[in-house]
Amino acid sequence: MMLFKAFADCLRQAVRTSLTLFRIIVPIAIGVRLLELAGVIGLLGELLAPVMAMVGLPGSMGLVWATTLVTNIYGGMVVFAGVAPGAGLTVAQVTVLATMMLIAHAIPVEASIARKAGTSFRAMAALRVLGALAAGALLHLGYALTGTLQQPNAALWTPAPRDPSWLGWGTGELRNLAYIFLIILALLLLMRILERLGVINFLTRLLQPALRLLGISDRAAPLAIIGMTLGLTYGGGLIIQEARAGHLSRQDVFCALALLGICHSFIEDTLLMVVIGGHLSGTLLWRTLFALLVTFLVARLLRRLPPPLAERWFFSKHS
Repeated sequence: MMLFKAFADCLRQAVRTSLTLFRIIVPIAIGVRLLELAGVIGLLGELLAPVMAMVGLPGSMGLVWATTLVTNIYGGMVVFAGVAPGAGLTVAQVTVLATMMLIAHAIPVEASIARKAGTSFRAMAALRVLGALAAGALLHLGYALTGTLQQPNAALWTPAPRDPSWLGWGTGELRNLAYIFLIILALLLLMRILERLGVINFLTRLLQPALRLLGISDRAAPLAIIGMTLGLTYGGGLIIQEARAGHLSRQDVFCALALLGICHSFIEDTLLMVVIGGHLSGTLLWRTLFALLVTFLVARLLRRLPPPLAERWFFSKHS
């Protein structure tokens, strides 16, 4: 009886959290689809071409990153598969691009999720886009100075072409929404089990010194861990729930989402970049170190800023 009651409670929470996310994801997904058909993403790619030179990449990679920024990593991979063979990229260059794709992708959806939790859309979007450029430039500089990973890139896998029809797009989006709901339900159940077993308290105590240094409270720690391992959509959904319940401060929310925005989905997304040729030194190690550094600096900045200024630039009035 207790197990059934716990499952029913998690199911209700999963439905509430999923509906909150779906109200963000669905209209934005439709808007992005229309922009894609109108050629706006291609235009954005052309505008980003000069920026690519700053990180040591040919201009054609601007279209790859533009697609990733507006759609998602999978969309960027499809474009990459089409333009990379003639670009003569090295492993270092692909790793720089892959790291930038991991830090800044699906901005309309993921920054809107962050906004729903109480952060500013523009602040979170700027943090991820500018952070990706900074991380890419520093990584490129490091590889260039040390002469590492300069061998030609060889992708391990090329994604299948997307179905361009509305039916194919709609089917894919419905499948993604179903996956999101099932994963959120599984996460809530797992959180309930881990709380009962004392695992959450153990992890929180273990990470407490580092989390405090980064400006993330003990309450936000388990959610940050989930987001870093599985993705911002799932961790962000749970953060929205906790923020609405009044369990997290606004600084907790911003710092946790800053960390997750730059460094999330350790497993799936990192492996996706490995198969196109990205090296773990950039996609995993450098991305993690960069995320910790940025979160540390953001936490210090929020503490020093006058409250009215912080409210204006970093937080959303409507969450």
